[in-house]
Parts: sequence; C-alpha cells; structure tokens
Amino acid sequence: MARNVLRCIIVPSRNIFQNRWLESTVSINRIARQISTVDVKEIEHLSRFRNDWWDENGQMSELHLYASFRIKFVRDGLANVGVQMQNPALPLEGVKIVDIGCGGGILTERLARIGAQVTGIDASAELINVAKEHAKLDPNISERLNYILTTVEDFSQKEKESYDTAVISEVLEHVTDPQLFLKECVKMVKPGGSIFITTENKTLASWLMLIVAAEYIFRRIPVGTHEWNKFIAPQEVQRILDDYGCRTRLIHGVKLNPLLKQWSWSSCTAIFYGLHAIKQKEVGA
Repeated sequence: MARNVLRCIIVPSRNIFQNRWLESTVSINRIARQISTVDVKEIEHLSRFRNDWWDENGQMSELHLYASFRIKFVRDGLANVGVQMQNPALPLEGVKIVDIGCGGGILTERLARIGAQVTGIDASAELINVAKEHAKLDPNISERLNYILTTVEDFSQKEKESYDTAVISEVLEHVTDPQLFLKECVKMVKPGGSIFITTENKTLASWLMLIVAAEYIFRRIPVGTHEWNKFIAPQEVQRILDDYGCRTRLIHGVKLNPLLKQWSWSSCTAIFYGLHAIKQKEVGA
C-alpha cells in the first residue's frame, strides 16, 4: 500500500515537471522564432506579383530596368578592390556571392550569367519557386545558381564567412529590424569580402517621389510596395556596418532618367543610393 501511495505522489510530480519543462522549451522556441527580421506583410505583398515577376513590361519593370545598373555596381566595385577578372565573357567567374532577399531572381540570374557562383535566399516560398522555374530556361547557368527558401538569421548560422560578396539590393527597406538584418548579412561574408547595398533614403523627397508619385499618381510600382518609415539614411547604414566591423568604401546617389529609361550615378543621395563596404573582421554572435 505504501508503494502505491508513493507512486501516486511521485508519478504526478514527475509528469508535472515534464510538462513544465516542455512548456518552457516550447516558449523558448517560440521566442527564438520571433527573433526575426522578416515582415510577414511585406512577404505576402510581394508574393502577390509572382506571376508578373519576369514580365519586363509589367509591374516589376522598374526592377528589370534597374538590374543592369546594379550588375555594373557589383562588377565595378569588385574590380576596384582587386578582384581579378580574367575572362571578359564571365568577369565574376569564381566569385562566390549570396543575393539576400533575391525575390524571383531578377538580379541573381544576371550575376550567374557573368560567371559568379550565386546563392539566392528569400523568405517567400512563392518567389523562390518563381526563381527556380525561370532558371530552368537557361541550362548554361544551372551549375552556378542555387536558390534557398530561408531567413537571413537561419542562413547566417549555417553559412558563416562562406561568401566573397553579399548583395543586399532593394531589401533593407522591407525588413523589420535593419540593424539585426545587416548584422546577420555581415556574418555570411569572409573577412576582406564586399557588401553591396542599394536602397532608399528617408527624406521628404523620397516620400514624394517613390510613394506619392510612383505608387499613387503614376502607378509605376504597385501601391503598398514601400513604407516610408522603413527607409533608412546612408549615414545610418554606414554606422551599423561600422559597428559590425565593416568599412564603407563608397556611397553614391543613384538616379533614373525616365525618358531614356536609364539609371546612373548621382551626387544626390536624397532618393536612391548605393553603398559598398568591406568586411574587416569577424562579427560576434
């Protein structure tokens, strides 16, 4: 009888302890999952355009138009820091690049076409599928191109200091925490490697041009694509990168000539800008 009494006392106590431990573990995992820079609303919004992503005359036409300029930015930036380009047809041959927030692969594919070994990562399953399907149209780049559905936080843990270059193009304005996001991006890059960023400045001019005019008046880009509060000044990006051991090499304004449909450098950073930084040291956890 005494044994049965003890069993009645000990077994429930053990179950209570196990349940509390499991609840605690679940809570910790839930908190860990919440520590993310992914904005679910942004992902859902951009994923709606999956069927139009590769239509160069459709709603993503501005991204397609911008792509050749961004490729030149990366190629010239790498050349300026001493990357040897032996093959004119494939100038980035042998350069390992991660395209962070690659979407449907507009920039990623073009980097692979000029020789880079490129991994595109994105948190949208729909857009990663679009990118993979479109890549099948060009078997010449299949060995140099890979797409992964993941978050920057998860990927940086698995691929620490794995890449020569990180490209963060038209992404920074869509995340919830740019400081954490950049920290995780920097972790992926080898010391001495390059980080290329293009994004929008947080100014009155950018609000008027990119949201009021481009989205609501002229409908050049889908309404709701941008939130002005998420735009970020180049000085702030530089400060964050400094904190994580990166030296900013270049900040230039970028402008679009709508008549010629051409992008070019500008002395004015009030709306668009490009930033190139070099990682100097390892980033802590």
